[in-house]
Amino acid sequence: MAALSQLLRTALRPSMRALSSKAAPAAELGAAPGPNFALSDEQQEIVDMTKKFVREEIIPVAAQYDKTGEYPWPIIKKAWELGLMNNHVPVDIGGTDMSILTACLIAEELAYGCTGIKTAIEASGLGQTPVIIAGNAEQKKKYLGRLLEEPLVAAYCVTEPGAGSDVNGVKTRAEKKGDEYILNGQKMWITNGGVANWYFVLARTNPDPKAPASKAFTGFIVDRDTPGVTPGRKEQNMGQRASDTRGITFEDVRVPKENVLIGEGAGFKIAMGTFDKTRPPVAAGAVGLGQRCLDEALKYALERKTFGVPIAAHQAVSFMLADMAIGVETARLMTLKSAWEVDQGRRNSYYASIAKCWAADMANKVASDAVQIFGGNGFNTEYPVEKLMRDAKIYQIYEGTSQIQRLIISRSMIDSAKGKAL
Repeated sequence: MAALSQLLRTALRPSMRALSSKAAPAAELGAAPGPNFALSDEQQEIVDMTKKFVREEIIPVAAQYDKTGEYPWPIIKKAWELGLMNNHVPVDIGGTDMSILTACLIAEELAYGCTGIKTAIEASGLGQTPVIIAGNAEQKKKYLGRLLEEPLVAAYCVTEPGAGSDVNGVKTRAEKKGDEYILNGQKMWITNGGVANWYFVLARTNPDPKAPASKAFTGFIVDRDTPGVTPGRKEQNMGQRASDTRGITFEDVRVPKENVLIGEGAGFKIAMGTFDKTRPPVAAGAVGLGQRCLDEALKYALERKTFGVPIAAHQAVSFMLADMAIGVETARLMTLKSAWEVDQGRRNSYYASIAKCWAADMANKVASDAVQIFGGNGFNTEYPVEKLMRDAKIYQIYEGTSQIQRLIISRSMIDSAKGKAL
């Protein structure tokens, strides 16, 4: 564990030098200087370790977890022991402060095995990120440190029954009384909602309905065992069934002022800033699913014969496989580009939205094509692509729908064009 921790520490933050920390000089490559798409030795070692974990621990049990809907605690604990969780926690607390790009490499491999299990792991990172980017030293030590001490998970509570993409529609309220805030409201579709040790919760603290979102909301850290916190039933979803998704009710929940992130009115900025860091790994998950679909379809197309030849020999099928490969490869490049941007300390909303949108749409098309290549077998639960198709859909919905991503992209383009015109 100590050796792995050291490996993760060295992998990964300093400047990321494109994709490699050991890039060969341009003269050795016989080409002009430019982007380097090689992984560093440390990154490759992490990818290889994750691949091994996925093939030994996730793929053999993924179908069973999909069938039962149980939360994969045994896998979560093994992933925690290997250091595949909590990788963005700062070094001064005991974490590895891993780059987003390297986290995307891990996320893709985990998703290759099962996106439901990957989401169970990744959602804890989503819950942690507001504390990482906005927490003070005491908050980070208490809540992030807790996750390093034992295999616990966190959750991100923003979505409500009537407020998903429209964050300004959040109705959960927090009223300050003395040294506490009294929290009341209901959240919905919260990943890890029933298993998290603590939550990031966005609530309205400005009662003025006309107050802008940038001033109306506050971010809180809420312990799961606080009186008045009640997770609902586990939702039975189309796909990614190993993920724990629930509604959560907050009824007169007392939250100490020490658990406010930054201060009143900063919640919306924190919530949106979180997505810049978490959308690239989500896109990476879609890439992992797409790669799994391609691999399964290619293998089947080489084995299945019609008219005396493997179906891969028919142009109708081979062109489908080619289009699947085009989608996967381009989504992977855009995902790594979006991760690299945020690792440089730049705002990456534009690139993160492109990556998340393209990868999500790609995963759904590639999964559908994989089922088509399998034919009648693809429609059957005994074959893997049926699950992959069900799992893919949520990528177009969670962490911002594909339509919201297009809205962000178009607004960024328009704002940029107006700025240049001035």
